[in-house]
Amino acid sequence: MNGIKPLAVVTGASSGIGFELAKQFAENGFDLVVSAEDSGVDAAAEQLQAAGADVQVVRADLATYDGVERLYAAIATTRRPVSAAALNAGVGQGGAFLDTDLADEARVIDLNITSTVHLAKRLLPVMVAEGDGKLLITSSIASTMPGSFQAVYNASKSFLQSFAEALRNELKDTGVTVTSLMPGPTETNFFHRAGMDDTKVGRQPKDDPAKVAKDGFDALMSERGKVVAGSLRTKAQGVANKVLPDKLKAAAHRRMAEPGSGRNRK
Repeated sequence: MNGIKPLAVVTGASSGIGFELAKQFAENGFDLVVSAEDSGVDAAAEQLQAAGADVQVVRADLATYDGVERLYAAIATTRRPVSAAALNAGVGQGGAFLDTDLADEARVIDLNITSTVHLAKRLLPVMVAEGDGKLLITSSIASTMPGSFQAVYNASKSFLQSFAEALRNELKDTGVTVTSLMPGPTETNFFHRAGMDDTKVGRQPKDDPAKVAKDGFDALMSERGKVVAGSLRTKAQGVANKVLPDKLKAAAHRRMAEPGSGRNRK
């Protein structure tokens, strides 16, 4: 096995935080299995290969059971232990709950929650059997506040935060660690895809995804339980959210996420 690089798996790797996480792994001596639904993952893989990694691409819709199974089958085919995995794939949906389509909200649940649980269920038993492995779950600072006008999205991230912390405790004596990555608003295509271009949070300056990924990678490698990643502003919000009452956090979220809130931004 001498000379063989460790293997990392990254989902949602075509752009944004997922691509930057994959880049961190590539630049730090890992080979990669990367997955996303869109064709951008192929161009991302070329950049990752230029960083020195051997990269296998799996085009799959992880919001479906078959998509997750296809990804795991590709991982198993490598016959290599997974040293680290970043379960990062996710999607948002803005708007009033009464106005959004059920199918859109169900996709948030299927991709953010169900696919993460499904892939963790496949990866973790093998990691535990090997007695080694690192799992990163992309939660969000949104997990710490009621998400007015992003009700299902924030709830999905609260699930992931609780899930990650519970797994970390369960696995504490196995050699496998779990870290939750908690970014704030980040400069990606997330808010456009979520239909939030006209909101205050959609229009405000956001954190650099490369910085968020670096914070997440460093926390994973140092086996930290969680990290609020990105700018000082985001880190300060993480501290404040520990003490602010939910009613105030819900009102603040409304001001940032309500449709049309960004039209008269001062």
